[in-house]
Amino acid sequence: MKLTKDEVLKTISSTKYTPATLTELAKKMKIRDKKDRKVLRAILKELTEGGKIIKDSRGRYLIPGENISTGHIQFSRKGLGAIVYSDESEQIYIGAEDTGFALDGDRVLVEKHGKFRDLPRGKVIKVLKRKREKIVGTFVTRGLFAFVIPDDPRIKYDFYVPPENFNNAKPDEKVVVRITRYPARGRNPEGIIEKVLGTADDPAVDLPSVIFKHELPEPGWFPDEVIEEARKVSREPSSGEKRKRKDFTKDKIFTIDGEDAKDFDDAIGIRKLPNGNFLLGVHIADVSHYVKEGSKLDKEAYERGTSVYLLDTVIPMLPFELSNNICSLREGMDRLTLSLEMEITPKGKLVNYEINEGVIHSVRRLTYNEVNHFLQGNGDSELHRKLDVLKDELLMARELAKILRDWRKKRGSVMDISSREAKILTDNNGRVIDIIPQERGESEVMIEEFMIRANETIAEIFAAQGLPFVYRIHEEPDSDALLQLKNYLEAIGLEVKIPRNVHPKVLQQILEKTKNHPLHLSIERVVVRSMKRAIYSEQNVGHFGLASEAYTHFTSPIRRYPDLVVHRLLKRLMKKNTFSIEEIERYEEVLPKIADHCSKRERIANEAEWDLLDMKKVEYMSYHIGEYFKAVVTGVTKFGLFVEIPEKMISGLVHISTLDDYYEFDERANILIGKHRKRTFRIGDELTVQAVRADKTTMEVDFVIVEEEKKEMKRNKRVKASKRKKRPR
Repeated sequence: MKLTKDEVLKTISSTKYTPATLTELAKKMKIRDKKDRKVLRAILKELTEGGKIIKDSRGRYLIPGENISTGHIQFSRKGLGAIVYSDESEQIYIGAEDTGFALDGDRVLVEKHGKFRDLPRGKVIKVLKRKREKIVGTFVTRGLFAFVIPDDPRIKYDFYVPPENFNNAKPDEKVVVRITRYPARGRNPEGIIEKVLGTADDPAVDLPSVIFKHELPEPGWFPDEVIEEARKVSREPSSGEKRKRKDFTKDKIFTIDGEDAKDFDDAIGIRKLPNGNFLLGVHIADVSHYVKEGSKLDKEAYERGTSVYLLDTVIPMLPFELSNNICSLREGMDRLTLSLEMEITPKGKLVNYEINEGVIHSVRRLTYNEVNHFLQGNGDSELHRKLDVLKDELLMARELAKILRDWRKKRGSVMDISSREAKILTDNNGRVIDIIPQERGESEVMIEEFMIRANETIAEIFAAQGLPFVYRIHEEPDSDALLQLKNYLEAIGLEVKIPRNVHPKVLQQILEKTKNHPLHLSIERVVVRSMKRAIYSEQNVGHFGLASEAYTHFTSPIRRYPDLVVHRLLKRLMKKNTFSIEEIERYEEVLPKIADHCSKRERIANEAEWDLLDMKKVEYMSYHIGEYFKAVVTGVTKFGLFVEIPEKMISGLVHISTLDDYYEFDERANILIGKHRKRTFRIGDELTVQAVRADKTTMEVDFVIVEEEKKEMKRNKRVKASKRKKRPR
């Protein structure tokens, strides 16, 4: 008879069971055969790693108590402790002193005790499974010893490297270290240098450092069997397949994307109906036609979860044969789509919709810049000739986008926050020469509004029928975050009422009222920080930021796995009008796992993108040490001021030790107050700062505040130098 997990768990859960070692448990279960003992050992290991049972310090197995939880630990970047996301979907706060020897991402056993604000507080009592096998960092020497300082600030240990494991690494080089010994009581972590990436200050090293750090695939790489499958399915649509679908090829359908985009997964078409309503067509690449559930392509796409955009490098979710070719809605090519047509009134109300498997023929591939120039009345004659065929459609699209945006505002959406991105300009060697903030123009907002409406329409269909689905959810802010927001607003002199059960309209009104306030960008920043992160979930709790009762991701199946799953669910519903009991049971089992996995993969992709951007910002500042910048205070702590240079979107620290007085931190008011001069620093203060340090190893930028006298001296020196240059020789 084959030994099972259920049998072992039943034995250990029994009221008659006393904690036993492996040998003792084998005797209790009358297991004598060596093979069965081996199976028992494997089952015990799996149950321990899963947190179903625990192994105490004497090697005995037992069921954890009610105050024991298991989950994955995620450390804060600023060293302020960690959060364990438990298997019961609970968040447990772990103080910095209670994290034990866990590393970020490890699966841990936690004992809960007390509260921390709104969260249960806990202590790591055991690491069940290590997540990381390799670390990326900078190789440094200290006397006769050598260490690797991790790039990831969430890893608090330096890794010792014995001389025989240097692998020709030199000081200040970026390396990949394979962990050979994890931290334990009285024992430092150790490793072997597995790969030398290059010198830490070499711009070319940044990209591979981020890729190795986040364990991402190399750009362009896919397993051979996945590439082979991609080649087989990447065939132009047959005439037979086209005949099965609704024909949109005679309609004026077009794409609007960024200048460098190559994967076009959404196209639009728009016209006015005789009744005065708009008919908006949102046509999405039918990736599910090519990527079948359970195929090698599907499994690889699921593992990746999302495409990752690292400045000018893309690590795609799907091979280029699909993402840039057969699935991409390219100009002048027949492409298969899942097409949603929506009838919308001039007041923004959706009154009808129709979904079809379609085939389109995009008449133009437009860029955001081109459309923005056109809508502003700018651009040369060549641009106007290119857009002439779509002139009426673009003006109509602008009109409808404004209607939809106003509709969204009325219901309280707070997603109109100006989301600026930084564009990194580099020379031929990859060296950063400038950083330019990028603002969204009319065309970006237009496409965003159409995609939001499409996503809501699809989500509402499933929500209305109560069928299993993957939603994009955004939960309400917790009370502690709202209190911090309230304290901040009061600290800058704004009296606001924020109810405990806040509606998004309250936050929208704060942003509206402060639109012309000199600290508006800072207020926006704090409002964003007060809100939770959007994730995927099988449970529909709505989207707080959009003030939407049901929301999903349907519009980007080339680059997001949840969208691909939504397409499959939608196609099944279109064919049968409902799900069978067997389908409902299967989806209820698999969709939570898919949602959780894709949320994690999205987080990893975001962090990789932020890390590379931060590296480039630190690099830029390293070329500008000693220079002065206008900055705004974005955070106040007991150890100093976090400041940002708005025009470069670069952040750094003014350490308290560099200030002109002894400063005390008022936590409630979130301000620093000088003991003698009574000068006060608070969020939103505008300062002139001087860059004094930019360290790519620690990813830190340090500033000092420049007083008026120093600025005047600097100006005088420049004037004198200028006069000397002008003197005739």
